[in-house]
Amino acid sequence: MVRMNPGIAYALSAYMIWGLFPLYFRQLTDVPALEVVMHRTVWSLLFVMLVLLFLKRWAWIGNVARQPKVLGAFALSALLLSSNWLIYVWAVQNQHLLDASLGYFIMPLVNVTMAFAFLGERPRRGQWMAVGLAALGVAWLTYQTGRLPWVALVLALTFGFYGLLRKVAVLGALEGLTLETMLLAPIAAAYLAYGVWHGNSALLQGPTPTLAWLAFGGPLTAIPLLLFAAGARRIPMTTLGILQYVSPSILFLLSVVVFKEPLQLPRLVGFAMIWGALVVYSLEGLLNHRRARLLQVGRAA
Repeated sequence: MVRMNPGIAYALSAYMIWGLFPLYFRQLTDVPALEVVMHRTVWSLLFVMLVLLFLKRWAWIGNVARQPKVLGAFALSALLLSSNWLIYVWAVQNQHLLDASLGYFIMPLVNVTMAFAFLGERPRRGQWMAVGLAALGVAWLTYQTGRLPWVALVLALTFGFYGLLRKVAVLGALEGLTLETMLLAPIAAAYLAYGVWHGNSALLQGPTPTLAWLAFGGPLTAIPLLLFAAGARRIPMTTLGILQYVSPSILFLLSVVVFKEPLQLPRLVGFAMIWGALVVYSLEGLLNHRRARLLQVGRAA
């Protein structure tokens, strides 16, 4: 009996949870997107603090507190993360889930471009071909609709820059999320307190199920991040790169099947260009990985 690599199970679980997020946010359509994000910040902080308490991993807080550059970098990553959350929740609540799925489809290609621009990495010819084809897809969608697919681009860029900052960060997934939510928590708490003071907060007006869903945002935010971190340590980057398409694929299906967003033929053509770019990107990565392994075996022989 063949056993699945546990890393694949961890990463796949994370991407499936992220893909199913719209079903969660659908339960909160009566709560403004900004308030949802503020609740998500507070409840996420409480959850990760409990996890850190259980694991007894507190030493890093004192070290980070004495490093202004680290705090500044994580303040910026927290701003990018919260902006990404806000646009995503707004997209779900306002029938733009197709645009959200497009944003996460083009994410790998945005990462290639950012690695070239900011990290000095040299993309291979096949990767540039994929980026070019994706750019054609975005241009086609812009031409057909008369406007840039701004939801997709903002989601891709905010999370792309967030990933870039976290790539060079000194903290792991759990500690990093804890610090980010700690930095955002005073703003979130002040916003929620202001809403309570003026009597228009979900904490006062929302029914019990809505409050329970808001609180559930804490573990629902942290658990897939921890699963992803555990999976990323156990499987090759090429495998992880293919698995990342699970999440936007689920978003795409949910937008059409569950949320009933219209998908006209011209828009489908644009998506087809993006999917073609991802096929080129994935095949190029697999072939390059195979060549590298054969070269390594040859040298060992």
